Amino acid sequence: MKITNTLKGYLLVLVSVIAVSNVYIFSKAALLEVSLPQFGTYWFFFGLLWVLLYAWFRKSFGAIKELRPKNYLILLILGLADVLGTYFFFKAIYTISNPTIVSFIGNIGPVLVITLSFFVLKERFNKLELFGMIMALSGAFIISYKGNSEIGDMFIEGAQYVLISSLFGAFNAVVIKKNIRRIPPIILTLSRTTFLLLFSFLALILTKNTLSIPVTALKSIVIGSVLGPFLTVIAGYLALQYIPLSRKAIFASTKGLFVLFGSYLYFGNFPKTTAIIGGIVTIIGVLLIAVGKIQLQRKKKATDKA
Repeated sequence: MKITNTLKGYLLVLVSVIAVSNVYIFSKAALLEVSLPQFGTYWFFFGLLWVLLYAWFRKSFGAIKELRPKNYLILLILGLADVLGTYFFFKAIYTISNPTIVSFIGNIGPVLVITLSFFVLKERFNKLELFGMIMALSGAFIISYKGNSEIGDMFIEGAQYVLISSLFGAFNAVVIKKNIRRIPPIILTLSRTTFLLLFSFLALILTKNTLSIPVTALKSIVIGSVLGPFLTVIAGYLALQYIPLSRKAIFASTKGLFVLFGSYLYFGNFPKTTAIIGGIVTIIGVLLIAVGKIQLQRKKKATDKA
C-alpha cells in the first residue's frame, strides 16, 4: 500500500505527540535530582548527538551550503527565542509538581499562534476558532486559578512560566511556518539544539554547577533526549511539510492525555478534579480551533476554484 503525503504527515505528528508527551515525564524525573543548568547541558548534548548522527545518516549536511545570508539571520532569531522559550518550559516542569498541569496549560499555545498569525501573516479566523480560543483560555484559567483575590497570588506558581514559554513557542511557530520551505527541518533542528546546548553550558559555568549527576538522572536524560530534542522536533518539522499546521494541532492537542496517563504510571500522582476538567476544556478548545481552521481553508479553496 502506498503511503500518501497526508498519511505521512499524520503518522509523523502522532510520533511527535507521543514523543513530546514522554518528554514531560522524563524531564520531570531528571529535574527532581539535578539543577536546570546540569539538566540542560546533558539533555541538549545528547540531543545534539542524536541529531548529528541522523544528519550524517541522511547525508543532510550539504543543505547548510545552500543557506542564504537571510536564512542565518532567521536561525539566529529562532535560536534566541528557543533558548528563552525552552528555559521557561523546563522551569515550569521544575516548578509545577505534576507535568500534566504544564501540558494542559500549554494548550493556550494555539491561541497565541492564531493571534500572532492574524497580526503577522494576516491570516483570518472564524467564529468556531474564536470560540475554541475562548475555551482554551478558560480551561487554562480553571487549572491555574488558586482562588485567592490578590492578583499577585491568584494563580499557581509556575503558570507564568508556561505562558512565557508558549509566547516564544507561538512566535517560533509563525516564523517557521513562513520559512519551512526555505530552511530544511534538519537544519532547524541542528540550529535549535546547538543554541540550547551553548546556553545551558554557559549557565552551568556561571552558576558554578558540576557535571556530576546521579546515574538515575542520566538515564532519564538519555531517554528523554532521544524523544525531545531529536524525535519530537524532527517529526514535528517534517510533518509540516506534508500537512497544514491546523491539522497538526488536532493531534497535538491530545498530548495532555498521554502526559496524564504517563504521570500516573511513572509518579503515581493524579491532578485535582478541577485541573482535569480545565485540561479537558483546553483540549476541546484546541480541537475547535483546528476544525475551524480546516473549515476556513476549505472555504478558501472553494472560493479560489470559483
